[in-house]
Amino acid sequence: MRECFEIRDLDAGGRIGELTVPRAGLTVETPALLPVINPNLDTLSPRRMAEEFGAEILITNSYIIHGTEDVRERALEDGLHDVLDFPGAIMTDSGSFQLSEYGEIDVTSEEILEFQHAIGSDIGTPVDIPTPPDVDRVRAEDELATTQERLERAEDVDTGDMLVNAPVQGSTYPDLREEAGRHANATDLDVFPVGAVVPLMNDYRYDDMVDAVAGAKRGLGADAPVHLFGAGHPMMFALGVAIGCDLFDSAAYALYARDDRYLTVRGTRHLDDLDYLPCSCPVCTEHSPDDLRALDDDARETELAAHNLHVTFEEIRRIKQAIRAGNLLELVEQRARAHPTMLDGYRALLDHAEQLEQTDPVSKGAFFYTSEESARRPEVIRHHQRLERLSVPESLFLTEGQPTSSDEFDDSWRVEPPFGPFPRALSKSYPLTAEVPDRTDRAALEAAAEGVARLVEANPDTDVTLGHRGWPAGVLEHVPDSVALIDLTTK
Repeated sequence: MRECFEIRDLDAGGRIGELTVPRAGLTVETPALLPVINPNLDTLSPRRMAEEFGAEILITNSYIIHGTEDVRERALEDGLHDVLDFPGAIMTDSGSFQLSEYGEIDVTSEEILEFQHAIGSDIGTPVDIPTPPDVDRVRAEDELATTQERLERAEDVDTGDMLVNAPVQGSTYPDLREEAGRHANATDLDVFPVGAVVPLMNDYRYDDMVDAVAGAKRGLGADAPVHLFGAGHPMMFALGVAIGCDLFDSAAYALYARDDRYLTVRGTRHLDDLDYLPCSCPVCTEHSPDDLRALDDDARETELAAHNLHVTFEEIRRIKQAIRAGNLLELVEQRARAHPTMLDGYRALLDHAEQLEQTDPVSKGAFFYTSEESARRPEVIRHHQRLERLSVPESLFLTEGQPTSSDEFDDSWRVEPPFGPFPRALSKSYPLTAEVPDRTDRAALEAAAEGVARLVEANPDTDVTLGHRGWPAGVLEHVPDSVALIDLTTK
């Protein structure tokens, strides 16, 4: 078990955890946002982030500090916390981004780790190779091997009680991501960033991002804190948490403000396109769009950055409450309706429903069926898997309606889309208390039919009759031929 990370609550792949950062002398609650601080810019001060926004942890770039003489000397003499004036935990990146952008950097992985330790970083990062998406497999394998060698060397660097990141690479090859996760998990390193996903998010390839993280998670241990490097837009945080990420860093709050862009959980708007400010943060309650447009460039950038950061932290708190309430996937579904590519990401998430089921609680709040995607949730998968555990009589009537009083059957069970069959004694058990619309869609009916098929497959000697309410012929094709069918709408 990793002593630095403890999980408190779970929902799907999401979790509320506690990341102990010994060098900072504090514990950070996850999911957590790490605002990105450029040591040469000061859009919003780190002190203000802590006091006004509640930031417990931030991230800055040690390679920039290393290469900026006056900042380097101050950091070495006074320490990073004094230089930034931040009371929380500080993570430092290594220069890997600059390596990916410019092809080379003038520092080794060991040197930058030693430098991060010397300036008082609480969580340091070695120089890995951030392999971009869609490269050929040979390159992805070669660069992953280099990253793995550097992680092994990082174990030998004396970093005291500074935690150390173990980046997980592998491009857009989920099996390489899994291999990378397994290798990183076997090291003595502490935090596990999934790297080189920014190009995917820039291109709105949220489905590929989900597949990359899911692969990494299969290799990592359940107690591994996972950082999604460069995931700065609040629109996709719920999706990232649901697949199992615990830490997010955001430069978007400042970068977007510089271009007069206004963040919302449904996307980004340009300030010139806004007649109203659809937010209740201090910036939006004290200003109108015209007020903001009338400010000089620096003041407007600061106000927009503050709004963007308020929205971002608000979404993190909303996600934590959703995990605690057991309705994280309902929140993901809401966010998925904001953009078609977010819906692709949600559908990709549900492709990994069996993986999510391993950590999803067996009991929580009400299950809300809100779209055809709900039929693919982990709770439905689990119910189907557990049908084989049930004791079944020799003859059984499965019905959407009331139990039969006929002596023709030994027992009568309910059939509830999307779950399928279950004994009536379980009707008050989660998730069978689900709130389902009266106008049931085809996906829910097909999932129920697949549940019937699973029950029949597990009990081939039982005579099963299904009483359904006008299920379409295409849905009934999922029901085994051995099952007798009664259309209750004709009775």
